[in-house]
Amino acid sequence: MKLLAHVFAGMAIALLSACSVLPKAEPQQIYRLPATPLPHDAGAPVNWSLRIDTPHAERMIDSSRITVLPQGDTMSVYKGARWSDSATTLLRNRLVDAFRDNGRIAGLSSDETSLQADYFLSGDLRAFQTEYENGQPVVVIRFDARLVKSSGLRIVASRRFDISQPVNGTAVPQVVAAFGQATDALASQVVGWTLQQPLDGRDVHTN
Repeated sequence: MKLLAHVFAGMAIALLSACSVLPKAEPQQIYRLPATPLPHDAGAPVNWSLRIDTPHAERMIDSSRITVLPQGDTMSVYKGARWSDSATTLLRNRLVDAFRDNGRIAGLSSDETSLQADYFLSGDLRAFQTEYENGQPVVVIRFDARLVKSSGLRIVASRRFDISQPVNGTAVPQVVAAFGQATDALASQVVGWTLQQPLDGRDVHTN
């Protein structure tokens, strides 16, 4: 019995020693995407419905990591910091909120619910990152938007949106604040562009 006790004691010490040398998990600070509500539009409601789809993006962008290009084409991430969801999901939700704030589209949904709609807003998120220009960080968002008529799946309008927002510093909270300002600007432009389209059954391509 004494021998077994010594054996178990030795095993316990060995396990504790092994645990002590394992690398500790990197602490993570999780950030929501800041957002400022858009002003309500007093214009007449539209007579069509719209679904906002989650944009497509490459793997590095379609992630919860906060991406930065410190130099050239080298991609990195801010250590110890993450978004609360993937960048594509954050952008989709921001667009849904922006259209809801605007108030002119009563029939509004997202691909999360898979409801039918007359049109859907889709696109490719080409950039959602911080880049350095002349040594200063700038948030860059590039979104290729497509408005598609559900009946026949025809593209009726498309446009590229490029947003650049200087960062007031280099700390992660300042970077996150700049992302919020950039997505606010993008959301405002996308809502305005969408509502300018003649989406009443006529398939007219406009840029």
